[in-house]
Amino acid sequence: MAAYQSWGPPVNRCLRVCLVSAAVVLASSASALDLGGLLKGGEGALKAATLSDSDIKELTDRACVEMDAKSKVAAPGDKYATRLATVMRDMPAAIKDQPVNSKVYLTSSVNAWAMANGCVRVYSGLMDMMNDDELRGVIGHEEGHVALGHTRKAMQTAYATSAARDLASSAGGTAATLSQSQMGELAEKFVNAQFSQTQESEADNYSFDLLTEKKLPREGLVTAFQKLAKLDGGKSSMLSSHPSSANRAENMQKRIDKKP
Repeated sequence: MAAYQSWGPPVNRCLRVCLVSAAVVLASSASALDLGGLLKGGEGALKAATLSDSDIKELTDRACVEMDAKSKVAAPGDKYATRLATVMRDMPAAIKDQPVNSKVYLTSSVNAWAMANGCVRVYSGLMDMMNDDELRGVIGHEEGHVALGHTRKAMQTAYATSAARDLASSAGGTAATLSQSQMGELAEKFVNAQFSQTQESEADNYSFDLLTEKKLPREGLVTAFQKLAKLDGGKSSMLSSHPSSANRAENMQKRIDKKP
């Protein structure tokens, strides 16, 4: 595995003490509570906050496999798979040293996502409504979430919510401790995660800069957001609704107008 960049400082001993102490205080306030369970939840939150690069790689590898298993994946030679291969030809072959592995899910849903291990998935419903330049803009945006560390944080959050409820022993490795159903739930949590306004804007700008660097048309970013703005009154879950797709289209147009 190629090395990941680490985001954020490591959680120190103070956080471990705080988490365990919080569990003890909660237990003392209600005798019916299970102290062991609270300690376990505290350790689970700590584990999520300190997931290593290898942990993230393990989790995203399994999460991607789970999503593929429950989805109808376009076979090589399928018109969607062929088109995506053409679109991806001009995109980076790797994200943060992780080789890009792109596939199409055959579904009417309008969506796309990427994981920290280079797993990129595009839904045929999105491909049906967008041209190739627009697809590159959207895919660049999703890859931006990976390159900027947003997907790492999203996986930490997804893992934390699962771990707080039912964390198994970590003896066998982070991903190995999760059952198939738990892993499926984790993958769904990640795919449905909402990024912050700042993260969305950063990913937009990453895609714009990537297209500029590759000398590819950037107007697709504008028209892609304009199309998404029409879905559900601009409230489509695709690429989030904060800031609104219409505003994001306007922001991308302003950058095009300023930069040759």
